[in-house]
Amino acid sequence: MFIPNLLSAGSGGETKLRARIVIVEDEPDLRDAVAEYLGANGFDVTAVESAAALRSIIETEQFQLAILDIAMPGEDGLSLGRWLRAKMPIGIIYATAAGTALDRIVGLEIGADDYMVKPYELRELLARVRSVIRRVPQPESYRQSLLAAQPPRRTIAFGPFQADLDGRLVTGSSGAIIDLAKSEFDMLEVFLTRPNRLLSRTTISEAIGFAEDPESSRAVDIRIMRLRKKIEDDPANPKFLRTVRGEGYIFSLPGSEGY
Repeated sequence: MFIPNLLSAGSGGETKLRARIVIVEDEPDLRDAVAEYLGANGFDVTAVESAAALRSIIETEQFQLAILDIAMPGEDGLSLGRWLRAKMPIGIIYATAAGTALDRIVGLEIGADDYMVKPYELRELLARVRSVIRRVPQPESYRQSLLAAQPPRRTIAFGPFQADLDGRLVTGSSGAIIDLAKSEFDMLEVFLTRPNRLLSRTTISEAIGFAEDPESSRAVDIRIMRLRKKIEDDPANPKFLRTVRGEGYIFSLPGSEGY
């Protein structure tokens, strides 16, 4: 059984990479139920009935997690897990109806990340799957695919500074982090996304969520003063955050018409 949709659309329309899971289980009803449940919860699932079936596809397929039944006809899950670990970095969850201490000890000794006794609750399996995937180092090809599937980060350079709007971080020319309070970063983001435009104090207050009261203009001025001390060589003669007397402020960003 294959549920092959590797890429899915997120709630905002962005593309997200789905972790790939392989299930090796000789009981068809259980195999199909687990595959359907994990697929419905955001994973790309391949389900096969035997170790031989997995060995036949592993050269062209790559997975982040394997759920292996221990007691299967032919090659058992313990042997298959040992072989998989030699082939690739992969998380392994063993499942068995026996639940014997020996099975559990052997499984953990050969590198199992988790162990479940059948019959098990699918919700518990899902929790364990998510936990293992977070812990297991992923192959480089998966990491590169993950990076490629992510939308580019919003970054804006100004002078010697680099602002990462998604990470809410500003760094200087040496890579040192510029310490900005939340309200200071909020204000900087307003200017960076509206460069070379005159912004009134009212516009700035609304953009950063200041309450509409007589003190909001003063609050804007205070934060502008603090921001200048951190990003201007000479805060008294700013080259980025310029004052337009009686009207507001302009953030000068040569060559930019807005983000």
